[in-house]
Amino acid sequence: MAVSLVTKYVKDFVAPHELEGIAPQVKAAHDTLHTKSGLGNDFLGWVDLPNSYDKEEFSRIKTAAKWIQQNADVLIVIGIGGSYLGARAAIELLRSPFYNNLKKDTPDIYFCGNNISPTYLNEILSICQGKDVAVNIISKSGTTTEPALAFRVFRELLEERYGKEGAKERIFATTDKARGTLKELSDREGYQTFVIPDDVGGRFSVLTAVGLLPIAVSGADIDKIMAGASDATRAYNDCDLSRNDCYLYAALRNILFRKGKKMEILVTYDPSFTLMGEWFKQLFGESEGKDNKGLYPSSVTFSTDLHSLGQFIQEGSRIMFETVVNIKRPKQDFFIKNDEQNFDGLNFLSNQNMSVVNEKAMKGTVLAHTEGGVPNLMLDVDEIDEYTFGWLVYFFEKACAISAYLLGVNPFNQPGVESYKKNMFALLGKPGYEDMKAALEEKLR
Repeated sequence: MAVSLVTKYVKDFVAPHELEGIAPQVKAAHDTLHTKSGLGNDFLGWVDLPNSYDKEEFSRIKTAAKWIQQNADVLIVIGIGGSYLGARAAIELLRSPFYNNLKKDTPDIYFCGNNISPTYLNEILSICQGKDVAVNIISKSGTTTEPALAFRVFRELLEERYGKEGAKERIFATTDKARGTLKELSDREGYQTFVIPDDVGGRFSVLTAVGLLPIAVSGADIDKIMAGASDATRAYNDCDLSRNDCYLYAALRNILFRKGKKMEILVTYDPSFTLMGEWFKQLFGESEGKDNKGLYPSSVTFSTDLHSLGQFIQEGSRIMFETVVNIKRPKQDFFIKNDEQNFDGLNFLSNQNMSVVNEKAMKGTVLAHTEGGVPNLMLDVDEIDEYTFGWLVYFFEKACAISAYLLGVNPFNQPGVESYKKNMFALLGKPGYEDMKAALEEKLR
């Protein structure tokens, strides 16, 4: 198993009979998912995706990635939410949080269209000056405000710099298979296109072209990613909680939720995992936060955040539990030498690897937090590589679906997201929102 769930730090908070009690509900959630009989069943393509993905398109993704590597200094990935978070998390985890600063034979990769900040956009444009640029626009419709606005700008940049013919070679559109504004534009202009499957929602899409093209451009091995996810599909297809850590995790987080733990904090001790926390927050927050229900997903990077949020976790409101991702072997280690002067008093740390110090900090923190009334689940991850990343993605995706069905909500819609969009469109004067605009402006007065 690439990922193992450790439950010894939660035994004082969850009794064995509670797991026995929820087991039939977990089986029902499993059956609902696999018979496609539950809420949101039109969006279950991710369940079998690691085995049934389009091999021809997968090959085209690798070919396109190689072309971008050979012809671009910078790849601009334009997308919001699930259209960029998974790829960005993967690149920081598998390559480095400092990926763009590394000496490498792959392009720098910047993410745009995930906000409406003019400063952010101008700074990325300045980075592109004097460099060969390629663009990957990711949008099912092509009309989502944030990415559409950014694409308008970068499309103009490429056409001015390379001409329309040259620009079309450098624009790669990941969009709907057959319809939508972006698909129509891509067909008309001759952009190479990749498919966002109809039955895979954005936050479950990292193992499609949405995530795989930017990840492949970074130099990561996407074959190994899919192999890890594929093996996870077989590992997590058993309803028995004693044999399925993914379902056990979903069960435990629901038991803790029902006992008043309203927040889950995903904890890492490796800064390269920080963006995985952002991906986790979207996956669970957008999937479970409905009908006035759901765990609030949060994330921290220790030991950094122990000097801020650590105080609240230790002694604040008892509303939370932690899920600690324990990466057992770092990609690199550092040997701490002895200092004869010992001016900082740290010679007690000498003559050992820094990973040992990090591990002891983790174990000490887990003990302190559990003794302070905060349950801790732990995910043991042997090492970080492409195979394990694919496995982890599937672990969290399936746990999220099972957990949401246990909660009684539709894991695959996001009706609440539309509320801000309607207000924004009205205030900006989008045609068709005139009456709403007047009402909102009156409220703002």
